[in-house]
Parts: sequence; C-alpha cells; structure tokens
Amino acid sequence: MTEDEFKFGDGQPDDFLNNPFGDKPEDSVPEDGEEHEVRVVGVYEHRVREEDHQSEFVVLVRDDKDRTVLIVIGRFEAMAISLALEGHAADRPLTHDLLNNVINKLGGSVSRILIDDLWNGTYYAKVTILSKGTEFVIDSRPSDAIALALRAKSPIYMAEHILRAVGLKEE
Repeated sequence: MTEDEFKFGDGQPDDFLNNPFGDKPEDSVPEDGEEHEVRVVGVYEHRVREEDHQSEFVVLVRDDKDRTVLIVIGRFEAMAISLALEGHAADRPLTHDLLNNVINKLGGSVSRILIDDLWNGTYYAKVTILSKGTEFVIDSRPSDAIALALRAKSPIYMAEHILRAVGLKEE
C-alpha cells in the first residue's frame, strides 16, 4: 500500500503518527491569559439511559458573573469531590488525600488550580504547587485538580476563553 492509497487525517501521513488520538497539541496555547476564580456548585449524576441504568457524573463550577460550566467526570472523582464538598472524609485516605498529604509533608502546598484549556470537548487543568519558594506547574485532569484543591482549600480558576465559549448564564 502506498502513501497515496491510505491517507491519515487531512491527507498528511505524519498527522496520525505525530498525534494518533487527536490529542491536544503540545504547543496549544489558550486564546488569552485572563482567568476567573470559580467555585464548585455541586456534583450531579445524570442518567444517560434509564433502561440500562447508565449514568454520567458532572461537576458544576460557577464564576462571579454566574456563568456555569458543566464538566463530565468519572464516578470515583465525583465521590471524591462530593466528600470534600460535604466536609467528610473516607475511612482511609483517597488518592487525592494521599497526594495532598505528600505535598504537605514535603513542605509544599497547592497554591491554585487552573482549568486552562478545552480541546475537542476535553478540559485540561494545571495544578500549581509552591515549595520552598519555587512554583511547580503540573498537568492534571480537571476532576483530579478540583478534588485536590478542595482538600487543600486552594482557589480554583478557569480561563476566560472557556467561560466565554461554554459558560451558561443563569437567568
């Protein structure tokens, strides 16, 4: 089979080889640097198909302009976020508790999280850890970042371009 007989992506074979799953390009840069603090409104279960008892879980975040963003998350992350929102803890530390404990024991703190990009329907986040005067920025799924921020009592921010694109305004 020749290159002309089998084409990837938009006809460029290297597209697939460089990015086989259509993931966010490494050099993807948000439109602007503006960001707003958001608060977690709640975690909800949405029945996708009643007959199969299939559900998806969502976390809602809202900024001070009442723009609400819905982010689909996993079942376990939903439980972790719900526990933190309600001020409860699991009998044994969950992964987010463990990570927060490790960061603290090593002399660091979670200074903030930022939900900074939306690519092909997938949100991306960054966790900023401050340790001994140095900031470390670590990529994260938004659900994990939110669960960690709630435990660390750290602020959560969202990029303005995401709020503009998908934020629903309550009326």
